[in-house]
Amino acid sequence: MPDSNTTEPIKHFVLDTNVLLHSPNALFVFKENNVVIPYPVIEELDKMKRREDDIGRNARACIRHLDRLREAGRLIEGINWSSVRLPSDVSVPANGETGSIRVDVGEHARPPVIDEDTNDNRIIAVAWALQEQGVLSVFVSKDLAARIKSDALGIRTEDFQNQRVDADRLYEGYITADTPGEMIDELYRERMLPLSALQDILTVTPSDESEPYVRDLIPNQFLVMKDIGEEAHSGLGRRLADTEHIQPVTTQRKATFGIIARNVQQTMALDLLLDDEVRLVTLLGSAGTGKTLLALAAGMHKVFNEQRYDKLLVARPIMPMGRDIGYLPGDKDEKLAAWMQPIFDNLSYLLSTRGSPMQQAESHSSEQRTNKLMADGRLVLEPLTYIRGRSIPHQFMIVDEAQNLTPHEVKTIISRVGEGTKIVLTGDIGQIDNPYLDTSSNGLAYGVEKMKGLGIVGHVTLARSERSELASLAAQRL
Repeated sequence: MPDSNTTEPIKHFVLDTNVLLHSPNALFVFKENNVVIPYPVIEELDKMKRREDDIGRNARACIRHLDRLREAGRLIEGINWSSVRLPSDVSVPANGETGSIRVDVGEHARPPVIDEDTNDNRIIAVAWALQEQGVLSVFVSKDLAARIKSDALGIRTEDFQNQRVDADRLYEGYITADTPGEMIDELYRERMLPLSALQDILTVTPSDESEPYVRDLIPNQFLVMKDIGEEAHSGLGRRLADTEHIQPVTTQRKATFGIIARNVQQTMALDLLLDDEVRLVTLLGSAGTGKTLLALAAGMHKVFNEQRYDKLLVARPIMPMGRDIGYLPGDKDEKLAAWMQPIFDNLSYLLSTRGSPMQQAESHSSEQRTNKLMADGRLVLEPLTYIRGRSIPHQFMIVDEAQNLTPHEVKTIISRVGEGTKIVLTGDIGQIDNPYLDTSSNGLAYGVEKMKGLGIVGHVTLARSERSELASLAAQRL
């Protein structure tokens, strides 16, 4: 058994440019160790700073952080963390301050296998040189290829782990429990059940014979109750915020803007979407599960029918599978129309369905009605590029494809929400187009895990495809 007084040697974390573009505050996360910024990283940040998107903003933020650090000493000589005072806008986990930060300006020989003189290879060469000096170096990058090359050279290599969650154990928003039939009947008869009465059905006995434990039912989490004796008999309840009981969730009696929930997860989603007390709703699900359609139906119902909000704002990140939006022909509105086509498809369906309260004569197409809503300012479709810097009060806001956002971007978007606004984030963490994100590091999954349990936040993972029989089969088999 190792000596408890043995301390782990100080590591030298060599940060790749993409880590700082992902989160400028990554500079301050390794304060118990030494942080090394290769000079090519500064050059790449300088090139990126002129961009008007989030990458450019993050580059400028990181450059400002480095400029502030200069006040404590010379970066090329190294600055001890103990002499650095963090900027007021920086929030990082508390840790020791025994290390330092420096900018490496040395000319390092590259390993023989790396002959091409590129910035990526020069950055990896810094970690290689430290390792050759007998220093415990760790190369941190969000670039998969860079991590593979570094690892192949025998360098200890890591992804930036500070904003990662366990995607395999991601919060789903509901618990399923075998329940006595009389308890289900009592829930709907009394219109509530105290949490104390649920202890037995929430108790789990692990298969490895360890001690039984009781699953927590957190605020706005659903409980799917299945009758032990009768398979067809079931119930659904939700723990309301700041209460010690659950209330029943019933199947909707009439359509929400022409939409009826087709399964229990969709019922949960609509229950959260239509609850004005829940200010943030996150919906995860694969293609065809109805997350975007449900969010739009609820938003249109709240804005156009109940007039609870002033307008419906729908935004998507500019993260195409192919060419960037800048290569599309036309002006901003024409480019936006092409990029937002999936939203237009859903709007067209909602405005044309027979259950829609806005269905009009056939001479008025769904496209004409959509254009009128946009012309009146009640429906706004925008790329997320134009959201930053704004305050968004009294709106029903939907952010589609949120899995392509970083945790920092999700924080920025939610912080734009003004008084009286409800925001819905939808996405599929299995379909990520951002090259530096994965199922564990994307902003949607991070937001789900970090915001769960708050009284004004709700989440549902939609599991079953309802788009069509073919789409459902494809989701299962392909």
